[in-house]
Amino acid sequence: MQKKGPLLIASNHPNSFLDAIILTTLFKNRVYSLARGDAFAGKLITKILHSLNMLPVYRVSEGVENLEHNYATFEACQHIFKKNGIVLIFSEGRCINEWHLRPLKKGTARLAIAAWKQNISLEVLPLGINYNRFRKFGKNVILNFGKIITQENISSDFSEGATINEFNELLHEQLQNLVFEIDKNDNKKIKEYFFIHQSIIKKIFLLIPALAGFILHFPLLYAIHILIKNKAEDHYDSIMTGILFFIYPLYVLFLTLVIFFITWNSFSFFLLLLIPFCAWCAVQLFD
Repeated sequence: MQKKGPLLIASNHPNSFLDAIILTTLFKNRVYSLARGDAFAGKLITKILHSLNMLPVYRVSEGVENLEHNYATFEACQHIFKKNGIVLIFSEGRCINEWHLRPLKKGTARLAIAAWKQNISLEVLPLGINYNRFRKFGKNVILNFGKIITQENISSDFSEGATINEFNELLHEQLQNLVFEIDKNDNKKIKEYFFIHQSIIKKIFLLIPALAGFILHFPLLYAIHILIKNKAEDHYDSIMTGILFFIYPLYVLFLTLVIFFITWNSFSFFLLLLIPFCAWCAVQLFD
């Protein structure tokens, strides 16, 4: 996406930091993400997260003494806006795996109002992110973009309370149309919203590599699942994805070397490309 700043992306938050990974890859320009403050534990981790363009936001539950750090983060956001940058904020505040828009926190409104008070021509982009499932590998994700909100859409005179309420009502009204409202047990409606038709020819073409991909990757995915299933809660998908970022290249290399040392055939190294391709086929077919 070619959209430039100053821009504040205001999104719902159903799936932990996987939401940020997906959304930030859509934009050609750098996107700074606001993340929960307790993730910034220690100097090394804080340095790593800052290098990934992440900024901390602290809640009362993470210690009242940390709330003062939010001023530094908000100032950093205003500096980004002045340089025509992009910031991503999850307006619900908390991540919960569900198809439902929760009440909005005040942070999005305060960021926007602070920018407008400084005569920054900030635009706010409402965005709804929807997953067809949360605890299985491979998924369909539907992104719904709303209409840009600008300073001209706000009628109040920037008195703090009234303007925050007006902004949140405007943002909530848009996000309600962008975020799917589905009962977690309504499998029929989930399928209705997310089903993607595939032709018989495509299914036949994908069948054999998809089966190979399932067999090759099942041990890895099942092992990670056993490791995190009772610990991850609403962060299951994100933890799974984070682990795979580091483990999967080593896993593919391991399988390739095993086949090479069994066959002593240099063509075995084509598996470095073939194994990920089979995984892609499996996701396409079985989804």
